[in-house]
Amino acid sequence: MALVTTKEMFKKAYEGGYAIGAFNINDMEIIQGVVNGAKAQKSPVILQVSSSAMKYAGAKYLKHMVDAAVEETGIDIALHLDHGASLAACTEAIDAGFTSVMFDGSHYDYEENVRLTKEVVDYAHSRGVVVEAELGQLAGVEDEVSVEKSVYTNPAQAEDFVKRTGIDSLAIAIGTSHGAFKFTGEAKLRFDILEDIQKRLPGFPIVLHGASAVDPRYVEMCNEFGGSIAGAKGVPTEMLRKASSMAVCKINMDTDLRLAMTATLRKFFAENPKEIDPRKYMGAARSALQALVEEKITAVLGSNNSL
Repeated sequence: MALVTTKEMFKKAYEGGYAIGAFNINDMEIIQGVVNGAKAQKSPVILQVSSSAMKYAGAKYLKHMVDAAVEETGIDIALHLDHGASLAACTEAIDAGFTSVMFDGSHYDYEENVRLTKEVVDYAHSRGVVVEAELGQLAGVEDEVSVEKSVYTNPAQAEDFVKRTGIDSLAIAIGTSHGAFKFTGEAKLRFDILEDIQKRLPGFPIVLHGASAVDPRYVEMCNEFGGSIAGAKGVPTEMLRKASSMAVCKINMDTDLRLAMTATLRKFFAENPKEIDPRKYMGAARSALQALVEEKITAVLGSNNSL
């Protein structure tokens, strides 16, 4: 068994009306929690690494742990660079053995985004690696990504962008956002934009970033045991499921994992004040992550039993 690209994953997802979960990883427990959940539900999965996660854990450490996950579980796993800010960042991931990279040139003007994205595509495709790019901008803060105001994706521009760059998937902006505070009022996604893009690019895989549901259970648990994250609000599950039944083949989730892990650790320490064994509290966090991933696969993504 070896890491795979998202090419076949997305083809099956598009035809089957479901999406693949892309979960951000930072350490062994997160990797194990995610892949154990995917294996239990017979689902492929994307493990994605941000630039800050790469700095924290090291590309080689993460790559070898993910290789171990492939060997242990036998499921289809793609290793993806999330929000690569430059050609250099993307080449580093590709050279380290990642099978998929995202180049995020959404903050450049359109023509510069096209030019830089094409450079990444040329390098990646020559090495058998697939490329995701972004058009439009998501508001919010996550790791090294910080945007004050969202800019919806223009469907006509999306069609032109895909044809000129040769990318394998496209992240679009239809109302999701990064972080735990996605909406101040009623949640709304622009499904009309998604529908227009799907008509212009039939069969082409679309990606949703900033798509954590921000589960109220974990927000409440965090706050109950000493946290302070009042007002956190995510994307409703039913909206995400609708998107995954359309052209959306990849849904990114990071904040949900952070909340589940943090809430579990806070609760554990409060209830076990004398415990100092990392295997006990990190093991509890790992189990919580597995349960969360299984829930996402069945209730949001619909990718269960697709292997």
